[in-house]
Amino acid sequence: TAVPRPPYLCGHSHSPVSNVTLDHPRGPETNLEVLSEGSGKQAGLARCDEADSMGGKPTISADEEEGPQTCRVCGDKANGYHFNVLTCEGCKGFFRRTVKRNARLRCPFRKGACEITRKTRRQCQACRLRKCLESGMKKEMIMSDVAVAQRRALIKRKKRERMEAQPPGMQGLTGEQRMIIEELMDAQMKTFDTTFSHFKNFRLPEVLGSGCEIPESLQALTEEEAGRWRQIQEELGTMKLSLQLRGEDGSVWNYTPPADRSGKKLFSLLPHLADMSTYMFKGIINFAKVISYFRDLPIEDQISLLKGATLELCLLRFNTVFNAETGTWECGRLSYCVEDPEGGFQQLLVDPLLKFHYMLKKLQLHKEEYVLMQAISLFSPDRPGVVQREVVDQLQERFAITLKAYIECSRPQPTHRFLFLKIMAVLTELRTINAQHTQRLLRIQDTHPFATPLMRELFSTTDD
Repeated sequence: TAVPRPPYLCGHSHSPVSNVTLDHPRGPETNLEVLSEGSGKQAGLARCDEADSMGGKPTISADEEEGPQTCRVCGDKANGYHFNVLTCEGCKGFFRRTVKRNARLRCPFRKGACEITRKTRRQCQACRLRKCLESGMKKEMIMSDVAVAQRRALIKRKKRERMEAQPPGMQGLTGEQRMIIEELMDAQMKTFDTTFSHFKNFRLPEVLGSGCEIPESLQALTEEEAGRWRQIQEELGTMKLSLQLRGEDGSVWNYTPPADRSGKKLFSLLPHLADMSTYMFKGIINFAKVISYFRDLPIEDQISLLKGATLELCLLRFNTVFNAETGTWECGRLSYCVEDPEGGFQQLLVDPLLKFHYMLKKLQLHKEEYVLMQAISLFSPDRPGVVQREVVDQLQERFAITLKAYIECSRPQPTHRFLFLKIMAVLTELRTINAQHTQRLLRIQDTHPFATPLMRELFSTTDD
């Protein structure tokens, strides 16, 4: 069944092309493990043949030896070693059935020396059995019916245990789809610590009345600059973000932005938000570099994909720590809470970003679904500067099909039959938010520079 391609998969991004530093960030905030350059994909499935030999010896495939192999009994194509001899499937079954029947066979031609070939092997059972024994097939290696039943039960039990050991939703997926999810989950675990324990040495906003003055860049604005600043304030509307920091000693530090419209509520938090954003961006860059599919792409395409998707992946990760009941992002010892405006809670939902977080959280997604959303966003072939668009498009479609299959396996209830389409709609909305907020950040940067070097590289800003 073809997976529907929503507008998200063929939309347009905003980011121009420039260089992004792809080296791993060093320092206490990134304790990351990176896989080798080899592909994370595995191959080679062991096929368990019918239990027919003693001691649990596995059937040896004839393909493991050089050249085409023939049955030592009749000369037909052999498929492995059975009862100590390289034989075909037909002679293996004949030998087992004949020995178990314990029948006394006689050559109907009374010669006892019939030639056994693929065409004549059915003509004389006695001579065929003789040829089996002369070739080295051993009666003692045939398991009894009881032993065969026990071994089949053991194989079935182990298979059931392996299935039960898989995470919910993994049953029913193909081997490739399970490997995709496992690799993405591994990358997420290595690059995203939901306790934010490595986020240190960040800047905090100035407390009111203790030196929080309007920066010089905002005190003497030209008419054009003042117009841009008013536009920024109007875009931010009435939404205010408060901050709470819990110390290791149990102390609590609260920051609530000022109520005036002088710009303090914005620029006082900018340095701290820049530090938090940079910390998240470093984790996302490393998330991409752990994924084998991403490492296989040319470095130019890696840069283009990261420049287009980093903000989107950042918002997806922030949603995993968003508490919809309290309107709070719980980032370890740090908590960010949206203050109720004069218009009440409904006024907050006018903001597209906040509406996005509530809409996505309402879907109650699994961790696997979140990480597949990140992969679909990252591997967007229409990002500016991408050269191998067809390769990236095929990867994105593979991730989308895996997400759809995971949902169908883990959420069989009718209430979830539209979940895949809802997720794709959210990703479409995320593309719009990405474009809007990038332009907003660029306008703020032009009026009041605050971005870190990594942010300037990702959003293609330059110092004036």
